[in-house]
Amino acid sequence: MFASPPDQSLEWSDAGVEGASRFIKRFYKSCHELISSGIATDVMPAEFTDKQRSLRLKTHQTIKKVTDDMQRRYTFNTAIAAVMELMNEVNRFKPESDADKSVMREAVESATLMLAPVTPHVCHEIWRELHGDDLPVVDATWPVVDESALVQDQIEMVVQVNGKLRSKITIASGAGKDDCEKLALADENIQRHTEGKTVRKVIVVPEKLVNIVVS
Repeated sequence: MFASPPDQSLEWSDAGVEGASRFIKRFYKSCHELISSGIATDVMPAEFTDKQRSLRLKTHQTIKKVTDDMQRRYTFNTAIAAVMELMNEVNRFKPESDADKSVMREAVESATLMLAPVTPHVCHEIWRELHGDDLPVVDATWPVVDESALVQDQIEMVVQVNGKLRSKITIASGAGKDDCEKLALADENIQRHTEGKTVRKVIVVPEKLVNIVVS
């Protein structure tokens, strides 16, 4: 299901099966290690740190995408790829408190529920370790997007010079074009690529990119 959408033909590949198997093993290992470390159950902090907000953003972006991919688009391959990306974020997240662990638990629970239709047996086992035998994963509720988790205080924008990627800037969400232009032109790497040249035009695509045209 990861290799191709269900409506397209698929050439069999042993390597593809091996790759899927490796992911499932990594997924189980990551979940088991997190569970063994002791996760705060259903305890979310009143306020989130930047680190926690970043993981929650990825978790709820993934829920939104996977829900759409499975329910509307039927593109299971992209849904699985999105969960893989989420688990990569989980594996990079280093917990330093119970609050961190609770945010990781939310991500792991969501990933388990989203993979359950695809890999039911391993997800059943992980869910049992998370919740005991009282609630089988097949009876659990599909994860719901927390819209507040999708709100970003800051965003990253690409900065191009004559259409070529030269840098990236972080700016407050909703910043105006003038602010984006000023921050981009002040970037050290951008200044190296525009030094001695005349800026003819600055094109700002809000919350996406800044393209500086020079000659």
